[in-house]
Order: sequence, then C-alpha cells, then structure tokens
Amino acid sequence: MLRIFLFLATNVAIMIVISIVFSVLGLSGTLDANGVDLNLNALLIMSGIIGMSGSFISLAISKWSAKRGMGVHVIEQPQNQTEKWLIDVVKRQSQRAGIGMPEVGIFNTPDANAFATGMTKNSSLVAVSTGLLQSMSQDEVEAVVGHEISHVANGDMVTMALMQGVVNTFVYFFASIIGHVVDRVIFKTEEGHGMGYYIVQMIAQIALSFLASILVMWFSRYREFKADAGGAKLAGREKMIGALQALQHAHEPEELPGQFAAFAINGGGVKKLFMSHPPLEERIAALQNRR
Repeated sequence: MLRIFLFLATNVAIMIVISIVFSVLGLSGTLDANGVDLNLNALLIMSGIIGMSGSFISLAISKWSAKRGMGVHVIEQPQNQTEKWLIDVVKRQSQRAGIGMPEVGIFNTPDANAFATGMTKNSSLVAVSTGLLQSMSQDEVEAVVGHEISHVANGDMVTMALMQGVVNTFVYFFASIIGHVVDRVIFKTEEGHGMGYYIVQMIAQIALSFLASILVMWFSRYREFKADAGGAKLAGREKMIGALQALQHAHEPEELPGQFAAFAINGGGVKKLFMSHPPLEERIAALQNRR
C-alpha cells in the first residue's frame, strides 16, 4: 500500500508542478490567444484518471487473463511427482521471501519460460511452461521459480502498473494538447472537436507512447537484475547462473503476450532500448560479479 501511495503522490505532484509551470510560462494565455480554449488543469485530471485506471484494471484482471488467454492450468491437487515438487518449491521459497503462497500453474508451450503476475504480493500467480519443466534440471527450474517469486516479493507487478499508469497519463495529456492546437490553429475548428483533433491526437499518442516505452523498458530491464539477484538468494547463485546459461543454449523463445512478457524469465526483443529484459550474457555477468 505504501508503494501505491508514493507513486500516486508522485503522479499528483508532477501534475501540480506541470500546472504551475504552465501558469508561470503563460501557456494557457498563449493557447487562448490562438483560439485553443483548453482547460489544462481539467485535462491533467482527466488524463490521470484515464492513464491510471487503465493500468490498474489491467493489473486487476492479470491472473484471470493469464488463465484464460494463455491456458494456464492452476494446480489445485498435484497429479504427479513433478507438480508436487513444483508446489513444494514455490511454498518453500514464498515463505523465505515473506509473501503469501501464490497460485501455481503450468502453461503448455515447448519454449522454456515462466512468469508471475497478480494484484498484490499475497495474491499472485507463478506459472511455468511445460517446455521449461522438460528441458531444465530441477536446480535450474528452482532458480527460475526463485526469480519469479522475487518479482512478487519486490512488488514488481504493482510498480510496473504504476509506472505505466504515470506514462499513460502524460502521453494522453500531451497528445491531447497537440491535437487541440492542430485542430484549432491548422484546421480552424471553432467549437468542439473536429476530425483533425481525433486524427492528430491518435497519431501523437502512438508517437509519444513509442518514445515513453523506452523509459518503461529501461525500468523493466533494471528490475530483471534485481529478480535475478533474488532468485540467486532463494535458490543459490550457481543455480541461477545455470538457469540463465540453459536459456542461452535454448532457441529464442516465443515472446509472451502483452504484460506477461515483462515478468517472464526470458524476454525477447530486437533493439536493446525496447527490450523488456537485458541480454542473458549481461545478466549472467552481473551474477558472476556479485559478492
């Protein structure tokens, strides 16, 4: 709850600062002089509601989405020794990490992968792929589970949702300003919103979101190093290094859909700026250099 409060407080503070800066610079007067009748304070508030609500709704339904969209089978009663062992590993590590026992699931894909999601530390889901269970040793799977448990214990799901919400807020805010200015100044719309506003606002949102994703992905990569360190603490450094090396030797996995890619053990990506995960060699080196 403290994490949520601090991020929301930060978002509000940024909105207040922007409002003050715009007032000092006389931006409202400049917009009015050009026929852009835009209430910046009201737009800031509306942008905050739109940006944060979408992010939190996505987080709130994340476990449901994983179960329905990815076909995650939650283990209610272990049906074999592998499932029993997996439950025991998650239970032991979650107790060490000081969080509530997550739901444990398996999803069917030949790729070696895993992810964690959920609204809170004590109401989470940890899921591993059939490919991971089949291609990795128990020590390596234990390290992967430790990585995902660390994501939960670190509050990464909430932090990423909050960060994405802040980014969404200001993307919508500045895209709306750009749309209003172009609609009034270029297309000469006198009242309401013309077609120019909707087209330009949509294009501006796409362009600004593209740029903002660089910041979000940078934080995601930083968070992966922390989860690797947590996995090494829970399972052992050599096991964590072994798991990452096993991923290096595997073929490039199919990237998980949407928000789940950011919490996977192995993330895809072409350009480093837009990768949710650091290169595996960097993650291995970070663990090897860790004292």
